[in-house]
Amino acid sequence: MRISGIIPARFASSRFPGKPLIDLEGKTMIQRVYEQAAASGVFSELIVATDDTRVADAVKRFGGTVAMTSPDLASGTDRCAAVATELTDTDVVINIQGDEPLLEPQQIAALAQLFEQMPDLSIGSLAQQLADSTDLQNPNVVKVVLDYQGFALYFSRQAIPFVRGADPDAWLTMGTFYKHIGMYGFRREVLLKISRLPQSPYEKLEQLEQLRWLQQGWRIQMAITNFDTIGVDTPEDAEKVRSLLRG
Repeated sequence: MRISGIIPARFASSRFPGKPLIDLEGKTMIQRVYEQAAASGVFSELIVATDDTRVADAVKRFGGTVAMTSPDLASGTDRCAAVATELTDTDVVINIQGDEPLLEPQQIAALAQLFEQMPDLSIGSLAQQLADSTDLQNPNVVKVVLDYQGFALYFSRQAIPFVRGADPDAWLTMGTFYKHIGMYGFRREVLLKISRLPQSPYEKLEQLEQLRWLQQGWRIQMAITNFDTIGVDTPEDAEKVRSLLRG
């Protein structure tokens, strides 16, 4: 099975412009993401998808592979699909978030293994059991509920499932709650199909793209990981990553 890794990277982030090129203890963020992804050893090719020549030049300087995409594409999924259109020999595409420089290679390996084990699988992703009540109630931490086979039933910024009649601080003692780790794997032909779907009502309400696929009937198999990730959305997040790298 041929697996391609694609890392979407936009320079013009509304919340943190230029973040792919911020310095994280001597390396740019995009370099750290690229090197962590490459260390998984699962990819036939690993490509940064960007619409900015500054990011492209930085990737080339550290020896990475880059593909230029249109600045008009709305999401990282769309950028992955644009690159995957040219990867005609690829079976599976893994979309790696370009703002998670501390991702673990084992996470990518676990996601790839889903497709090895399930030949008919269309979409896969990752979840981690929540252990912090603050994260459970934080709308910036996306939650997911699963069926008995490990497929996602729903994703939400709210704490799900809701525990009726109990103090929210006690919820984690009363059930199992999962955080969604936003890395996706797709069969190539599925990625090309879902990139053409219109936004769905649930997606618009929650601002979660994966709800578009669920509402259209696609199933998302979740692999459980013990590794957390830190997304860099603000300068404060970047400083937290620097502190962890130093320590």
